[in-house]
Amino acid sequence: MIETLDHVNIQTRQLSVMVDWYRDVLGLSEGPRPDFPFPGAWMYAGDRPIVHLVEEPNVPRGGGPLALEHAAFRASGLKDFLARLDARGERYSVGGADFLPIVLVNVWDPDGNHLHVDFAKAEAEGVIEPVAPKSRPEPTDAD
Repeated sequence: MIETLDHVNIQTRQLSVMVDWYRDVLGLSEGPRPDFPFPGAWMYAGDRPIVHLVEEPNVPRGGGPLALEHAAFRASGLKDFLARLDARGERYSVGGADFLPIVLVNVWDPDGNHLHVDFAKAEAEGVIEPVAPKSRPEPTDAD
């Protein structure tokens, strides 16, 4: 049975820019990485390498043909995270739904990859305006 996501592997043309962004915006730290025969970096949350960056000079700009819509991280410290985003002038949006116990902060890394950082709804009280509730979509015949 799957219990959690182990890591996300992201190819990039700009490794050092991406390392800086994941460190400075998401608060991850660069850590040990096996001696692969290609350049890259592993970004850690605590003692877990959750983002694997691989430098690939031929990766298309703007995301290319990948079908992955986003990766998500569970976090705490919503107020400090929003202050960091604001101080850096990062583009973000806050979302959620009445049936979810979380508030989602959507961000985009320097390569345009969509990430959301999820916080407990209780952290949003007094920090952000209440998120307009969205109901669970009704299933369609296509589902």
